[in-house]
Amino acid sequence: MAADQKLRDIRYLIDKYNINGYIQPLNDAYMSEYPPGCFRRLEWLCGFSGSAGSVAVLNNKAAFFTDGRYTLQAQNEVDSTLFDQFNSGTLPMEKWLAEHMQPGQRIGFDPTLYTRDAISRIQKAVAQKGVECVPVDNLIDRAWKNRPPEPDSPVAVLDLNYSGEAASAKRKRIGEAVAKTGADAAVLAVPESVNWLLNIRGRDIEHTPVVLTVAIIDVNGSVKLYISLSRCDGFVRRHFGGSVEICEPASLYEDLQKLGMRGMKVLCDPQSTPLWYSMVLQEAGATVVDGTDPCQLPKAIKNEGELKGIREAHIRDGVAVSKLLCWLDKETAKRPVTEMEVCQKLLQVRSLNSLFVEPSFSTISGSGPNGAIVHYRATPATDRALKSGELFLLDSGGQYPDGTTDITRTVPIGAASPEHKDRFTRVLKGHIAIATAQFPQGTGGSQLDAFARQYLWQEGLDYDHGTGHGVGHFLGVHEGPQRISKRGGDAPLMPNMIVSNEPGYYKTGAYGIRIENLVVVTEKSKGENGKAYLGFDTLTCVPIDTRVVDSNLLTQSEKTWLNQYHAWVQEKLSPGLDEPERVWLAARCAAI
Repeated sequence: MAADQKLRDIRYLIDKYNINGYIQPLNDAYMSEYPPGCFRRLEWLCGFSGSAGSVAVLNNKAAFFTDGRYTLQAQNEVDSTLFDQFNSGTLPMEKWLAEHMQPGQRIGFDPTLYTRDAISRIQKAVAQKGVECVPVDNLIDRAWKNRPPEPDSPVAVLDLNYSGEAASAKRKRIGEAVAKTGADAAVLAVPESVNWLLNIRGRDIEHTPVVLTVAIIDVNGSVKLYISLSRCDGFVRRHFGGSVEICEPASLYEDLQKLGMRGMKVLCDPQSTPLWYSMVLQEAGATVVDGTDPCQLPKAIKNEGELKGIREAHIRDGVAVSKLLCWLDKETAKRPVTEMEVCQKLLQVRSLNSLFVEPSFSTISGSGPNGAIVHYRATPATDRALKSGELFLLDSGGQYPDGTTDITRTVPIGAASPEHKDRFTRVLKGHIAIATAQFPQGTGGSQLDAFARQYLWQEGLDYDHGTGHGVGHFLGVHEGPQRISKRGGDAPLMPNMIVSNEPGYYKTGAYGIRIENLVVVTEKSKGENGKAYLGFDTLTCVPIDTRVVDSNLLTQSEKTWLNQYHAWVQEKLSPGLDEPERVWLAARCAAI
């Protein structure tokens, strides 16, 4: 069905529901970054395939919003004759709605897709114009014919050797954390939290190895898990034991009502729990307690068992990426290599390891001007050959049962230009500034973000994305609450949290540069009065291409860091490479 017909169908429903517009986010009811096909409503409506965006449809106009990572991608995928396009960092959707709606009008939204905080922000903005937000059925579901079926992968148990802590112990301490909030129970509406808590995984969606499920945990640590019993074999049921009750998803509404009828106090995270839960609970008589998802912080602070596996996974993944980069150097010297060919080769070399499960996100393989599209994805329509004199940006990651990886390397095809070297070296200096930062405990990532940008700022340059995001353990490649971003609102960085270190620079129509390693927060020293000072240990183990480095721009301490990093890379990766690859690695790790 053509996009213009889809818009006409949505507008017909807008009129039928007696509203004046409808808003649709990218996420599904599980807040998935990568929703399965049946929940990719935004893509169905407007064609956008990225992982952050929203649409507003009014009777006479429609608008698409995404952040700076995807603005160029949206220009290629979303029909600008049907949808006005905006950078949500510059013009948030709620501001656009307030500008284009009239007093007394009503905007419809699906309460299973918006958290209370998200819809409150929109409500506050439009209320100043006299516009009301109204919960309605999902209009896209009503218009979408032949939707794909919902995923139903079997539940798998994550071995204790990988999880590092028994599910029974996790349930006990999360139940105790819920009790401290004054609540009797908590809704766990994010599958990553439920999967972490119960030491289970699945294949319901691409890139994130989870089963899409929600749960209710009692203060005594008992859990109601809402998933079809047919997806849980005998081994899984024995793993759960008697304190985890498997409930059909259709019973969730009734169970929430029962909590309300019993006058229970139920913890709901207003930032991650869909508004629908609070609506049902409050209508039934429950008291909704505001609080953070009790699994969020414990999940982000990795235990020693998880960290051991994560370090091993990064060495394993570093071998695969280095094999790819060695192959790339040799092949591009002989013949044209395309972006999609690189993706296929990288998947092939990662798959040589029996522990590799899947990519942790769609590989970003951008040559020349495509590298300037921050979250570019090569398709047959956009695929191009890597050309001499251009830069090539490769951002990829792997899911392994012992860890999740995410790495970006930018390499020259042929000789790099002086401009390439200048920009790359400024990005590298920012990367090193983060890698070597020391800061008092309690510091948030927003306080560190400028460290990475300072050398670009000196030349009037910047990049329109965060410097770092949290990463899960065989879970989501993007994980909160930690991050490094100038937007603020982040949690303090704490020991054993993992975060990316990925400054970049992008010249539209020409090239993109990003250098990304994952790092783990560690205690480095004690300050005055015994206060802990933290820093980072680098996990990612792949050479940084010094052919694009202007060593004259590096200080001696920066050169020392780079040389020490490369010595470590060579030591760790050499055993996993063949002889020609070791020769290549030695050249890439040579001291400067």
